Amino acid sequence: MMRDLNVTAEQKKFFKKALNSYYDAVAELLQSEHASLRLMEAENAKVLSAKGELSDENTASYEKLRKSFDQLLRGVSSLAESLDMQPPVMPDDGNTTRVTTGTDALPSSGKESSALEPIWDDEDTKAFYESLPDLRAFVPAVLLGEVEPKSNEQHAKGREQSSESTTEQDTELHDNVQNSATEHQLEVKVDDVVKESEDKDKEKGKDGEKEKYKEKDLDKKNEREKEKGRALDGASLDNLQQRLPGCVSRDLIDQLTVEFCYLNSKANRKKLVRALFNVNRTSLELLPYYSRLVATLSTCMKDVPSMLLSMLEEEFNFLINKKDQINIETKIKNIRFIGELCKFKMAPPALVFSCLKACLDDFSHHNIDVACNLLETCGRFLYRSPETTIRMANMLEILMRLKNVKNLDPRHSTLVENAYYLCKPPERSARISKVRPPLHQYIRKLLFSDLDKSSVEHVLRQLRKLPWAECQQYLLKCFLKVHKGKYSQVHLIALLTASLSRYHDDFAVAVVDEVLEEIRVGLELNDYGMQQRRLAHMRFLGELYSYKHIDSSVVFDTLYLIIVFGHGTPEQDVLDPPEDCFRIRLIITLLQTCGHYFSKGSSKRKLDKFLLHFQRYIISKGPLPLDIEFDIQDLFGELRPNMSRYSSIEELVAALVELEENERSAPVENIENERHSDTESQKRQPRDAGPSVNGESAANGIEENGKDHEVADSESYSDSGSIDGREEEEDILSEDKSNDGSDNEGDDEDDGIPVGSDEDENVEVRQKVMKVDPKEQEDFDRELKALLQESLESRKSEARSRLPLNMMVPMNVLEGSKDSRATESESGEETVDEEGGNAGSSSKVRVKVLMKKGHKQQTRQMLIPADSSIVQSMKQQEAAELEEKQSIKRRILEYNEREEEELNGASQMGNWGQGATNTSSIRSGGRGIWDGSTRGGGRQRHHIAGSGGFYHSYGRRR
Repeated sequence: MMRDLNVTAEQKKFFKKALNSYYDAVAELLQSEHASLRLMEAENAKVLSAKGELSDENTASYEKLRKSFDQLLRGVSSLAESLDMQPPVMPDDGNTTRVTTGTDALPSSGKESSALEPIWDDEDTKAFYESLPDLRAFVPAVLLGEVEPKSNEQHAKGREQSSESTTEQDTELHDNVQNSATEHQLEVKVDDVVKESEDKDKEKGKDGEKEKYKEKDLDKKNEREKEKGRALDGASLDNLQQRLPGCVSRDLIDQLTVEFCYLNSKANRKKLVRALFNVNRTSLELLPYYSRLVATLSTCMKDVPSMLLSMLEEEFNFLINKKDQINIETKIKNIRFIGELCKFKMAPPALVFSCLKACLDDFSHHNIDVACNLLETCGRFLYRSPETTIRMANMLEILMRLKNVKNLDPRHSTLVENAYYLCKPPERSARISKVRPPLHQYIRKLLFSDLDKSSVEHVLRQLRKLPWAECQQYLLKCFLKVHKGKYSQVHLIALLTASLSRYHDDFAVAVVDEVLEEIRVGLELNDYGMQQRRLAHMRFLGELYSYKHIDSSVVFDTLYLIIVFGHGTPEQDVLDPPEDCFRIRLIITLLQTCGHYFSKGSSKRKLDKFLLHFQRYIISKGPLPLDIEFDIQDLFGELRPNMSRYSSIEELVAALVELEENERSAPVENIENERHSDTESQKRQPRDAGPSVNGESAANGIEENGKDHEVADSESYSDSGSIDGREEEEDILSEDKSNDGSDNEGDDEDDGIPVGSDEDENVEVRQKVMKVDPKEQEDFDRELKALLQESLESRKSEARSRLPLNMMVPMNVLEGSKDSRATESESGEETVDEEGGNAGSSSKVRVKVLMKKGHKQQTRQMLIPADSSIVQSMKQQEAAELEEKQSIKRRILEYNEREEEELNGASQMGNWGQGATNTSSIRSGGRGIWDGSTRGGGRQRHHIAGSGGFYHSYGRRR
């Protein structure tokens, strides 16, 4: 017998207190070990998400800490049981001892912006990848194979329950040996009952043999039907596989998925997976729809995605290990298929990262294309998913580091950058819209939204109503932003500028100054981003000339500035490189806008001279691009189709020297004629003329041009009409400037000089006599001589218009005339009388001269010697016209006579006897009766028969 220990109560109390304190210390140690284990698991989870694997050192340290924690936990648990205390409970957050799911512990450690950004860019994409059809709602459960597994599970559960019941009975029999005999007796009784039932069955078996034969026949028929059904299923499956490449929409692929469910079997699933795997390597557009098919079937057929993924992974490993530079399309198809399955969450992210890591380990040749295609397919999805954002960000950084380290060709470098920025777009601050005052917004609406050909008058009226002091600067700024509006509406801005110049001269001048300054700034900077603006400004300048707001000298100065600016300076290669042809585009734009107006006079010679310099500039550029060459050919074909294109600098220099010599050696007429032509050119100032001699301002030119619009019958202004259908637009300028013409008319009437008097032709100019430097006088005379010679040349080059002999006299002038000889004849010709009063002297001819003073038309009588060239030419023209009329009359009469003879010969003598006599009487009667051309354009002749009184009429239209 054991002896009892002599332990006093105090000793028990002491030991209990010591053990409790020890237990508390060990429990605290266990808590600290648990905290350190959690911390290491979190760190390992970060490394695993970043790199995809753990280092050996981290794995060994984790395993060591895990073993020590487990041993300590077992010891503390046994101590607590010995002390009859509750074991310590560790706080479980779902991460303890689970390294693989450590990413779940980092909901806030990921990129915060990725949580804010949606995974999908739009709702349609999200619905395509996430809203999958529920097959159980369209297909019966029997076809999906969900009934048999349930029945099998029930059988298995029944078997498990029976086995459990037998084991329980065995244990009970083992424990209760005394009840075995009674149980044996019960078993004997049961056997007797079974034997009796067997005897009864033998008697019934003879009757049931016939039924068994019938059942066998039915089974054979069912098997045959099943075989036929399988054949039909195979045919329908082949049809379904043939329809697969045509499923290029979500509805079509969903319909085909439902149809496949009616052919569901293990063999058919394998065939379907093989068909999906063998998709054509160039049909990359089918991969998203095939992936949707797999994702939809995976809800009921778990083996479909696993079979397809295993085949894709095996193919990827084969291609990546082969390391050949062929089959690039197959590689791209394989990796894109994996990426699409990842977006449907069929392929795990670990598989995608392992494929990407394999490509980055050997970052060369086809592996670069494969990696970039993978990132383009599912990189953005993985980067925006919270579970994989950190690891994808690290992979992208590795990708960019490899790009910077390796010397990649431009194509691969571009691929890498596109893939990187597709996954991780550069961060940009939100665009802040500029807040403008309501008045500025209204101005922009008028100029950039409402302005068109039909609303230009309304826009002009609204601009005139604006508070000009407040809006002038902003209007000037908007007018210069012609590149912000439509290019086809630049001429409307120029029209508004010319119209506003009537009311605000300083604004119109400022617009021209700013446009010229912008053109020069563009030449100084030569920035590629300003090319659209520079072209718009050149078009704007040309339209300003078209609406008579600037002079031709401004246009030619700009043209010469473009071809000479920066040449001969150290910055020539920067301002105008040899391969840069943009200045040629500027010149073409300006000349296509207003060059067709330089067709006569000094402006024609200026343009001819400039085109020679322009050809020299073109030759200095060397071979031109085809589009530039075609534009140049179109320009010369439109402006100077007969001008020859030179192919060398020497020929151009010779042509320029010859042109300058012709200008110097041209004969000069007397000074009086020069002054007369000079004053006439100053009075008229046609649109295509050069700069004014007296240095008149642009505003005065516009005022005089405003008068030009009033002259409707003058031929000298026929070339300044509307071009490209701009009559309506130029009417705005004429209406605005009509007041100026009326003011000038009133000034003429206030002078007290009768209209049409000879005093208008005698103008006396009085000047104060001043001493002039001889050198300055020589320079002035030389320049004046050249200018007058230029005016004479322009007059010579102009085509002489035919004198209108049959000019209609206005009715108001005709009514006011009291001279009977000033009346008009029926044909509208003015009567020309010879003066018979001068017996001894040469005869003279009196004519009326139509003149215009202000807005009134007046006539003056003038006597011209009969032997003058103008009278002789008039008489010659009248004689030629009379002879022409006589010849036409003779031919028509001969034609009608021949026609009458043919009719008379073919007709019967009895019916046409009277007509024949009439015809003969007509012939004998003469041909003096002749009426001229009728208003309808035809010619008729009428004859009256003398004997029978019969009226004949013949008419012909020419």
